[in-house]
Amino acid sequence: MTLKEIEGGVTAAQGFTAAGFYCGIKESIVRKRDIAIIYSDKKANVGGVFTTNQFAAAPVEWSREVVKRGTAQMIVANSGIANACTGEQGRQDVKTIAETAAQYGRVAVEDVLVCSTGVIGHTLPMDKVSGGILSCLASLSPEGSDWAAEAIATTDTYQKEMAVEYEFDGKTIHVGGIAKGSGMIHPNMATMLCFITTDLQISAEAIAAATKAVADDSFNMVTVDGDISTNDSMLVLANGMAENQEVAVNGPGYQEFVEALQYVAAALAKMIAHDGEGATKLLECQVCHALTKEDARKVAKAVVSSNLVKAAFFGEDANWGRIICAVGYSGAAIAPEKVDLWLESEGGKIQLMAAGAGLNFDEEAAAKVLKEKSIQIIIDLHQGEAGATSWGCDLTYDYVKINADYRS
Repeated sequence: MTLKEIEGGVTAAQGFTAAGFYCGIKESIVRKRDIAIIYSDKKANVGGVFTTNQFAAAPVEWSREVVKRGTAQMIVANSGIANACTGEQGRQDVKTIAETAAQYGRVAVEDVLVCSTGVIGHTLPMDKVSGGILSCLASLSPEGSDWAAEAIATTDTYQKEMAVEYEFDGKTIHVGGIAKGSGMIHPNMATMLCFITTDLQISAEAIAAATKAVADDSFNMVTVDGDISTNDSMLVLANGMAENQEVAVNGPGYQEFVEALQYVAAALAKMIAHDGEGATKLLECQVCHALTKEDARKVAKAVVSSNLVKAAFFGEDANWGRIICAVGYSGAAIAPEKVDLWLESEGGKIQLMAAGAGLNFDEEAAAKVLKEKSIQIIIDLHQGEAGATSWGCDLTYDYVKINADYRS
């Protein structure tokens, strides 16, 4: 199968439109879009994965129930206020959002997904939100992905969009999405907010299975700061407008869709890691020859989660001992005497460890590798055939500065 990157983001697929509008949720001198709607011309099958934080926000509780029913036609998302830890008022506000969007968007209220991101503990200014919903509905466009991506951002420094197309059953299938995330990033489900759409005709069971599988190898493998948000949500909508034969779990076309979904999700996950608050470097940890996939994931994520590792990369210090320390406490089954370690970037590739022992390496060559903005950490466990990749970023002074006055 050949995947081709295309423009369009979350509206690249047939039958999807989007909009983003400023309604004043964010208190800022600069007027930034803060509410978004993604709409499907037809009711879509939906898959979703959500935060494991026990203080899950009111919109997460609502959207979980929508996903359980298996169909959706609209996503309403706001930034600026998370609507988390807001009690009964927060739940009522989500219901009002869904009812308003359903009434004026002419869809069933049970087919409206609601998401929020921003400061915890504040209630939404519902008069502004309701006005924003109406403005978004009036502005829906097949070119609206950029606006929606802007509207869901908080401390993000750029919009995160990706789309691909491929051929199946004589039809051109499109998969595209947007995401937001820069801080409070250590998902144990999916990502901060991620919305992906496709015009593939695929069963409800298959879209649910594909969403979970892809989340585990993309958004569940990205970390910025080790904090699991109250609002993390990944939603995938499939409206079937490509009119291909319906795809079932593990049936014809299923693996092709999983591959396309994984491509889009991994690209968005890397963007989130690259845009980590205050980050100067993207870190990618590739683990190979682990005994199991789970072992490979544990090692890869432990390395990019380590504050000591992250600080060393910020300082451009080839302190490989911090990397190996993280491998050792990851909880994975390893044979220390077999482990090899490399660092690689556009500045070159250098091996730091072989068969569990450190090597005498060229510090100048290592410095060239570490000066680059994107660095790969390659770990060969020599245990089995499984592998995994994780993404993270360095830890900088700016991260502390940004989060010290986040509410101000």
